[in-house]
Amino acid sequence: MSMQSSKAHDRSLGEWFHDIQRGSIKLPRFQRMESWDRNRITSFLDTVISNLPMGVVLILQVDGNENEKFVSRHISTAKPEKEGTVTQHLLDGQQRLTAFWRAMYNNYEKETYFVYHPDFDRRPEKAGDEMQVFMKSRWHNKDGKRMPLWADDPKSTLDRGLFPISLLRPGDVTQELSSWLVEATRHLEPLDDEEGALAKFKAYTALREKVRDEINSLREGVAYFNLPYLSLPSSTPKEIALQVFINMNTNSKPLSLYDIIVAEVESVAGSSLHDLEAKLDSHCPYAKRYAELRDLILSTSALLQDKVPNNRGMIEMNKQVLVDNWHHLERGLERMAAFLASQGVYDAARLPTGAVLPVIAACYELIPDVGDYRGKAETLLQRYLWSAFFTDRYENSSASRAYADFKALKSVFQNQQFDETHIKQVPILDRDQYPLATTDELMAAGWPKGMGIEARGIMAVTTYLEARDFADNQPASYDNLQKREYHHIFPDALLQEAEIPSLLALNCALITWKTNRVIGRKDPLDYLRERVDWAGEDTVRQRMKTHLIDYDQLARAEYGDLQDPAEVEKLRKDFDEFLRDRAGRVAKAVEYLADGKAPDLHELWKAPAEAES
Repeated sequence: MSMQSSKAHDRSLGEWFHDIQRGSIKLPRFQRMESWDRNRITSFLDTVISNLPMGVVLILQVDGNENEKFVSRHISTAKPEKEGTVTQHLLDGQQRLTAFWRAMYNNYEKETYFVYHPDFDRRPEKAGDEMQVFMKSRWHNKDGKRMPLWADDPKSTLDRGLFPISLLRPGDVTQELSSWLVEATRHLEPLDDEEGALAKFKAYTALREKVRDEINSLREGVAYFNLPYLSLPSSTPKEIALQVFINMNTNSKPLSLYDIIVAEVESVAGSSLHDLEAKLDSHCPYAKRYAELRDLILSTSALLQDKVPNNRGMIEMNKQVLVDNWHHLERGLERMAAFLASQGVYDAARLPTGAVLPVIAACYELIPDVGDYRGKAETLLQRYLWSAFFTDRYENSSASRAYADFKALKSVFQNQQFDETHIKQVPILDRDQYPLATTDELMAAGWPKGMGIEARGIMAVTTYLEARDFADNQPASYDNLQKREYHHIFPDALLQEAEIPSLLALNCALITWKTNRVIGRKDPLDYLRERVDWAGEDTVRQRMKTHLIDYDQLARAEYGDLQDPAEVEKLRKDFDEFLRDRAGRVAKAVEYLADGKAPDLHELWKAPAEAES
């Protein structure tokens, strides 16, 4: 078969967008559904608005709908009003184009995407110095309102230096943009008889025009952003197209930043970074439980040189100083791992955010091995850690914000007599800017096996409290957690039968696989009875308390035929009460932890948890 050249062809995102819009580009059904998490989506969108190069996508040409080689589907949420003629199947590039399409309509349920522009940020502490994509988590409160409310308010978003990324959508959005600008700036328009009205009006119109110009400039950049493609002709046999798809998804292994820095260290410092890494692994065997050692080496070394722990900061590091700092790096990573274990966080799978790792490791350069000051300093590290788990500070720009927090913490630690007046200077501990998660936010946190910070934070609270297994009573530890699974407290099958969402962190407990396997679709009451038969009711009740689960609530959870609307309503009501009660107890524990205190299990169960929204 004669194949056409593999030379990449240019195509703008505007053209890709309109192809999706009119239904001429579709996905073979063998492709997995969208799988990018919010971090990868944000990174991709940042690449687009920064006009940075991007890899090619792969398409298979199609000679009309009747000649499609594969059963196909539209890109997620793309539903053309009129089915057009299919001219291409997207073999590789689905995640990028799906993220682009959905962001241009901002139709993700649990997050909204904005563009942050520092020139428009009116707050005392700006979120950053550069334009970037900003993601905000969303949830519904008990009244059904989508929170936070400010994310849907043009005035509040512009005051934060934000505008919806959907305003960059290719095509005519003139009316949408004008309406948003009116709502965002209406409060700045002066009354005719207001003092200084003319000057204020000029400032008002200048701001509107500047925002409009910036948005239109970005719109043009997005519309003409080049996403090149390789094309297989329509005559390509099905098996060949599949093989090319597999090769493009598995054979690419680009040179990493670490590989580049290894070469620089060897040329500048005459040392082998690989050898140093091997020694570090031997001396600090627990550090790699939390992240790849090479990632920890680069990010922590950057902070030790007062650089932001991102690619730019790592590239700018002095490689000789990296080697000279090795003792501080090694000691910091060893103590970081021990500190996290003391806080009930035992491995990467249970770590809510990796942004804290280099910060904590680099801080140990200023913390002694023994003495009262170590205890005082680690109390502050505890406040920092749990604030990172239960505020939204590290949802965006985590590297630059980790750097800002590290600089403030470093300043505090340099004064061994530090007190609350000094601690207030650490940005993440400013509760006005970064309040702790409310019960409504905790209730919306998704399944903790994913990458959600608050979802994993909820599990971390329970492992801090020992999270004893329902059956064998073993407390959480690194070795023990390797045998545990993410278990639905109200069984997944039970809730699915009633069409109630089950993948929530508050509906999860880490228990051993043997315990998990026997639960199945049973009502919570049924598997509780089995545990009680073995260990006794009081013992099981106490084990569940370490997970902040109310035994008595589950003991009432028995349901008949879920074809009966009354039974479904009872299940829905019981499940909501269970979630709210557990959320209240988690929130109470978080208050202790983020204040540098140890939550007392007895205190957490002294009275029913109050649900504060």
